[in-house]
Amino acid sequence: MELTAIAAWLNSSCAGLDAAVTSAVAQLYDIAGGFFTPFAHFMDLMGKGGAILIAISLALILFPKTRKVGTVMLLALGIGALLTNVVFKPLVYRPRPYSHEGSVYHQLWLLVGQHTESDFSFPSGHTTAATAAMLGIFFTCPKKKSWVALIFAVAMGFSRIYLGVHYFTDILGGFVAGTIGAVAAYYIGKALPEVYYNYVFKFLRRE
Repeated sequence: MELTAIAAWLNSSCAGLDAAVTSAVAQLYDIAGGFFTPFAHFMDLMGKGGAILIAISLALILFPKTRKVGTVMLLALGIGALLTNVVFKPLVYRPRPYSHEGSVYHQLWLLVGQHTESDFSFPSGHTTAATAAMLGIFFTCPKKKSWVALIFAVAMGFSRIYLGVHYFTDILGGFVAGTIGAVAAYYIGKALPEVYYNYVFKFLRRE
């Protein structure tokens, strides 16, 4: 496959960084004896298409006390998905790392189960969704506890490298896209009228 200029630049300029991070993850695999493999596959399921995160945000919207966080989460997921799937992936057109036979990415991918993805690599859609949703929680909930949600986004990024389906720079791109989505969603959520938060779903639940 002929690379776009952006994909070629990423593959050349960030080759050392991407390979170093994946090599470290591969060493972790060896040290832990594959202990993290079930966890990585579970995280893949949690982020698949953003379906579970969307379901959580919709459930939160149904209740007045959590309607704001649910709304911001849903908006962040939507904006993040548009940035990732409509803008960046078609623009960058970066092949998956496991497609490079003989590379450290391909070797790790073979070890952990040969999980495949049908779309392009940059940025990580799973990481975008996890970052967008968890920052949505962080922005709208008390910071003293809500920062714990960010661990989920980091764990998602780690799992994508562990499965051999993303470069480290894909994960960084997902963090950026998810952050943009969450920031935009937070300000949209602030601009929504109070009548939305107080009454729009009253017909679903007596308040």
